[in-house]
Amino acid sequence: MNVYRLPSELKIPAANRSLLERDYERFAKAPWPTPWEAFVLEEYGFDLAGAYAGMPLRNPFGKASGQLSLNAAQVNADGEAGLGFVVLKTVIAQDETGARMMQDWAIKETKMQVEEITGKSGEKGFTVTWKGRGWYDTFEAYLKFMSEALDLGAKYRMLIVPSAKYHLPTTDEFKIAEYRYTTRALQEVWRRKCPGQPMPLEKDFSPTLAGSDRSKQKSTILRWLDTVPRLLKEPATSPADIRTGLKIMNAMFEDAFQCEMLRTVLNAPFKPDFLILFNRLFDPKKEFDGKVGVAYGGPDLSDRNLRTLDAWLEANDSRAPVEFSASGNICSGRMLAEYALRGAASGQIHTYFQLPNSNYRKTEGSKTQKAMHELVFHPHNGLIAVMTHLCETKGVRRFLDIASLARDS
Repeated sequence: MNVYRLPSELKIPAANRSLLERDYERFAKAPWPTPWEAFVLEEYGFDLAGAYAGMPLRNPFGKASGQLSLNAAQVNADGEAGLGFVVLKTVIAQDETGARMMQDWAIKETKMQVEEITGKSGEKGFTVTWKGRGWYDTFEAYLKFMSEALDLGAKYRMLIVPSAKYHLPTTDEFKIAEYRYTTRALQEVWRRKCPGQPMPLEKDFSPTLAGSDRSKQKSTILRWLDTVPRLLKEPATSPADIRTGLKIMNAMFEDAFQCEMLRTVLNAPFKPDFLILFNRLFDPKKEFDGKVGVAYGGPDLSDRNLRTLDAWLEANDSRAPVEFSASGNICSGRMLAEYALRGAASGQIHTYFQLPNSNYRKTEGSKTQKAMHELVFHPHNGLIAVMTHLCETKGVRRFLDIASLARDS
């Protein structure tokens, strides 16, 4: 099985190219239509709806959990920019007494540094380094923030997703009280704001990176993946009340271990409803703000992610492991489409929303607006350009149909 890959030069008829270049230039200087997805459907004939945790999205572009999703002002700006979803900053789970086994991840420092990076392939890109980890305020403050974010999500038809880091033990037992208390508290907020709808929940697995002493043994990581989905489901009144997603990182082992993690997840007694694949690499030698050993992204990250997904598809009859949201160096509509060709129903972005303004053609608006302009309308690497190529060569007009091209290869 050979996964279909986009060619370096997309097949775009001259008339379509002219239309796309016109819109790219005019929306660089003026507000773009709202909702922009309706404009794309009417003007170009493409349905750009995505999906996350089995839930429909107005479009497949989302913001990953991090320093850019920790207050209501940021979420509001994302809604104005037309994002499909936002994953909130990761809260550190606690029990009813306030005790947190993963307390070390609640670091207040939020210093960030955006820098250019060159991948092993020679391709240039960007990475963001930061010292802060999870939500550092109180759990009560997080619940209040989540409530405010859900109101904004309803206003803009933008899915809001809470994220949590629960106890991941080395050899001792899981602190089940953390799973129960935190999950139920998040669900209480969700039920008030979104009655009758299941709550999507991302479980952060960043301790699988080499930056944590917890991740030195493969068997430890595989134990987490086998056990955690059950612990997330048990606190729910009904399993249907919650849709659990595991945000799986790139462990500091060979490529084959990435596929082994996927096999473990899919063979677990309780399978997660969806996955987030795959986030961050680790450089044990790089220093940042007095700390040696940091996570990084850029071209090497997407190269490894796509390589891992190709290996999975080749070994599993072209079937994606489960519905997943892509993460890793999504800096263009083309890159999101590459993930979609391997089964992604959406993609979440962090670094690309922070580049210097000189990297965006749009001159006004928020960074999210400027980035979205490039991701959608860039005449060579934007999602409309890719959809035009796929329509001309494969007859595809819906973003969610891109994944079928792998099965038809």
